[in-house]
Amino acid sequence: MKGIITAKEFIFEDDRPFLSCHASTLELLPNGEVIAAWFGGTKEKAGDVAIWTARRGSEGWTPPCKVADQERIPHWNPVLFRRQDGILFLYYKIGNDIAEWQTMVMQSGDNGHSWTEPVQLVEGDRGGRGPVKNKPITLHDGTIAAPASLEPAWDAFVDLSTDGGKTWTCSGTVPLDRSHLQGKGIIQPALWESAPGMVHMLTRSMEGAIYRSDSTDGGKTWFEAYPTSLPNNNSGIDLVKLEQGGLALVYNPTRPEEGKKKGPRTPLVVRFSEDNGLTWDHELLLDEGEKQYSYPAVVARGSELFITYTWKRERIAFQKVTVLSGECN
Repeated sequence: MKGIITAKEFIFEDDRPFLSCHASTLELLPNGEVIAAWFGGTKEKAGDVAIWTARRGSEGWTPPCKVADQERIPHWNPVLFRRQDGILFLYYKIGNDIAEWQTMVMQSGDNGHSWTEPVQLVEGDRGGRGPVKNKPITLHDGTIAAPASLEPAWDAFVDLSTDGGKTWTCSGTVPLDRSHLQGKGIIQPALWESAPGMVHMLTRSMEGAIYRSDSTDGGKTWFEAYPTSLPNNNSGIDLVKLEQGGLALVYNPTRPEEGKKKGPRTPLVVRFSEDNGLTWDHELLLDEGEKQYSYPAVVARGSELFITYTWKRERIAFQKVTVLSGECN
């Protein structure tokens, strides 16, 4: 399979109501609209960083709307997720220090036009339960699986909910042999289910490679994570399972240079797999240039991918990609 870009635009232009923005997320709505969210403020970690949303309809994107803002506390990493019954969830982190993150959640019954007051996802948690960057997925049996991780430990795990997101049980941390690691570990998983109970993750790492782990019991326990052949620049990735089969992965195909902790956040590409992530082919360039094009989010409907990402920390970019199956000439 291969992809063709069919739309490429910005959610907002230079008249944005914040200096900097990052860490976008998006979800598809039943009326054909798309809703996106991100954090924006003076700069990452600043006390004025809030959560913003916008929606894309027949006339384009609405102006950014601030939906979560606890005064003088930085907000981080929003994640949108639409439950099967239509309830839309917005998860995000708050806290001055990542190690002390609290995960907050709001709900919407009208596709994001209005939201409930935010509450803690897990009462009393510090460190950040629930989705840390990428969207939850709904497993075959209806369980919601949220890809999670902890810093500064750099441990990945999965939070599981069997009651629609009311309560959560965390898996054990994903086993990882740290004896030969140059960095701390793995974070920010992206999940998919290949068959009932067979759940998989790809993760960010400090090792110059995307890591993978697999579960045979619906994400409750995980086999030891291992490096794949896919490069990683110590930055966020995302993937989605396609309705017609196969996977689409959005990432920066770069590695850190010798002696550096992070690699270039450009270019940004999509690659496809038709064998459950064992091999990846047909790279499609989304963006490249100076500064960064990073932290992608991707969802799918039919043969179309919908992607948002950070554009130079100044804007959130949006693209649609049509996926074509069959031989590529």
